[in-house]
Amino acid sequence: MPFKKTPQKFAAAMKTVELGTGDKKIVLGGESVLPFYSFDAPIENAPKVGVEIVDTLLEGAPAQMKEFYAGCETMADMAKKAATIEGVDFITLRFESADPNGADTSVEECVANAKAVSEAVDLPLVIMGCKNNEKDAQIFDKCSEALAGKNILVLAAKEENYKAVGAAAGLAYNQKVGAESSVDINLAKQLNVLMTQLGVNADSIVMNPGSATAGYGFEYVISTLDRIRLAALGQNDTTLQMPIITPVASETWNVKESMASEADMPEWGDVETRGIDMEVATATAVLAAGSHGVIVRHPQSVTTLSKLIHALI
Repeated sequence: MPFKKTPQKFAAAMKTVELGTGDKKIVLGGESVLPFYSFDAPIENAPKVGVEIVDTLLEGAPAQMKEFYAGCETMADMAKKAATIEGVDFITLRFESADPNGADTSVEECVANAKAVSEAVDLPLVIMGCKNNEKDAQIFDKCSEALAGKNILVLAAKEENYKAVGAAAGLAYNQKVGAESSVDINLAKQLNVLMTQLGVNADSIVMNPGSATAGYGFEYVISTLDRIRLAALGQNDTTLQMPIITPVASETWNVKESMASEADMPEWGDVETRGIDMEVATATAVLAAGSHGVIVRHPQSVTTLSKLIHALI
């Protein structure tokens, strides 16, 4: 008996969010099928891959990455080089050194770097902070003002600072706002509701429901992404239909598999190859579970993921 496939059709669809301007702008979301189910219905907007640039530049970077960015002395230099990576769709700036418990780089310096990058490249920009809620709110506010009209995404507003971030980025300067929760569908939904009640347009919100590295409680990340996509499409839950973006780099390059030296763990092989493998494996899994965009750090990871996405769509 021949196999007869029945398409799985949903009456609902994920919302679309545009980032950037001009020819290089990108669109996240918009599909009405499960991830990569292009055999059920067309997927017009393939998932996107972004490269992360940290304001500590190449401090602690592996050899191949240092070689790729050789001669780059500023974030703008690195952004221009990153824009040449095959398959890159957007650039993410992480202001890690702004942490008050670390170097405590000033907000003004972060904004100056963001402006320099914006002038150096025409790819869409995502702005990330230092994980200090108060300092991040200030960075997002000033970067949103300085990059008005650039249609950037600030990643992200959390329950602790969503009013400040949403009011500044989403309302005052009409930028896109990431809503970050902690690997729980109910928390993700609640934050989306709070943001829209604040006045932020639902079409300006991108979700980050939480992330982890493959092997590190990762099943919770995947199950949360699965549940969000099924609720959004199968139940037409409009509070969960915002597209999803997942920062992968900051998780995967900080685990022992990516950091342990070959001297300490010779049986694990080359340390840089391990880091790339962890980054690609983690990003592939979250894409398959429903993420519309991933943020990675290594140029090889960007190209590998881009080729994978376009082979599957």
